[in-house]
Amino acid sequence: MAAVEAFGLRRSFVQGGEPVDVLDIVALCIPAGAIYGLAGPSGCGKTTLLHLCAGLLQPSAGELRVLGSAVSLLPQHERDRFRARHVGYVFQSFNLIPALSAIENVLLPMAFADRMPRAQRRSRGEMLLRRVGLGHRLHHRPAALSHGEQQRVGIARALANQPALLLADEPTANLDAGRRDAVLELLIEVATETGAALLLASHDARVLARLDHVLQMSVFNGVVPAPP
Repeated sequence: MAAVEAFGLRRSFVQGGEPVDVLDIVALCIPAGAIYGLAGPSGCGKTTLLHLCAGLLQPSAGELRVLGSAVSLLPQHERDRFRARHVGYVFQSFNLIPALSAIENVLLPMAFADRMPRAQRRSRGEMLLRRVGLGHRLHHRPAALSHGEQQRVGIARALANQPALLLADEPTANLDAGRRDAVLELLIEVATETGAALLLASHDARVLARLDHVLQMSVFNGVVPAPP
């Protein structure tokens, strides 16, 4: 089963009263467990594709299957549950909830997915934060964490429910070189260890060079053929 399959996939937005295609994919196949990068300039549809895969956006046309499920055809609440249980998302801007501590941010998707007892959730959340080097920062809120630490909390949160698909949107864009390399290495390492497919969007050639495969997208009408 492929992690992501798309055929004739389009996403349009209205601009000046006219529809504009920001994504137009003829065919795409990301194998299960594969590590792929999405390359291309701003506006080429990298984030749009990730949002479609996560069920955060609906396609305007075409077919999209994520882990074998036609996510876009599911009702909203089922899409949300599918994402919580099967997809991990690492955001460029971290997207941590300011009022919650690091451990509370990691526990939140586990509570929503409702797949394990509360005590087990706590144990797993603490293990994940230790795994990303933040075992000593469990109770710190985002404002008390550095950018690199916030991104590592975001990675722990993305891994909370043992996702089969890990999506990362410019996860190193706000980091210095040292933190960039550490975060990238961590993402690749956990994807390899868990067997999750990793789809990472970046404009940084140094980041893309570390990934197994890179799909090049163009500004508008980005066409990504299925790999041979």
